[in-house]
Amino acid sequence: MRHAFITAGTKGLGLQVTEALLVEGHSVTVTYRSDIDAVLKLKTKWSQYEDRLQFVQADVTIKEDIEKAVEAAFTRFNRIDILINNAGPYVFERKKLIDYEEDEWYQMIEGNLSAVYHLLKKVVPIMRNQQYGRIVTYGFQGANSAPGWIYRSAYAAAKVGLVSLMKTVSIEEAEFGITANMVCPGNILGSMKEATIEEARQQPDSDTPIGRSGTGEDIARSILFLCDENADMVTGTVLEVTGGVDVIHRYR
Repeated sequence: MRHAFITAGTKGLGLQVTEALLVEGHSVTVTYRSDIDAVLKLKTKWSQYEDRLQFVQADVTIKEDIEKAVEAAFTRFNRIDILINNAGPYVFERKKLIDYEEDEWYQMIEGNLSAVYHLLKKVVPIMRNQQYGRIVTYGFQGANSAPGWIYRSAYAAAKVGLVSLMKTVSIEEAEFGITANMVCPGNILGSMKEATIEEARQQPDSDTPIGRSGTGEDIARSILFLCDENADMVTGTVLEVTGGVDVIHRYR
């Protein structure tokens, strides 16, 4: 049985990923920051899988929390085969770089870039020892080309840095059977983050070229593909799951 470690996997875009990993037959360690109600809801829904589902409180902007969470996962399941870097803080207010507070800047960098560094430092040695690993990070539409994204400077800077980090790790760790890839969601908002594809098809979306919103299930399906044992030829790849929507240029 493969073991997956996912950050912030109790709600939002991470929820469908956690559930898909469970259904696929994996054991899963899920981190959460503070929403214990989301944890209890997930525990109840998947009580039949309680022997292979673990929840660990962790703030990904805190190095010590990350280290404790990884240690808890390895202690219980004795392996980590899949690392899903789902957590990532975001400043919703639209403002220019010059208007960012210093703590907002560092939260974006720590939560979206440094957190992945700390996770990799703890998890990659485990994967090397196993001679197997699947690493997935999250980006944004267009991240692969390092575009300017007005009003999203700090977040964009962190994620574009993560593109290069992911690609570098994919080359450095290939000899150990480890792949690293990035998934870039489109404009997935509100309840659509936890929705299924079928639910989205019942709600036409004129802003997305394919006619419906993206969903958490779209992201989960993409991640399952990248984490498949036979997907070892796919590494260092940025996979856009956007339905053709142009998030970056809509406000220009």
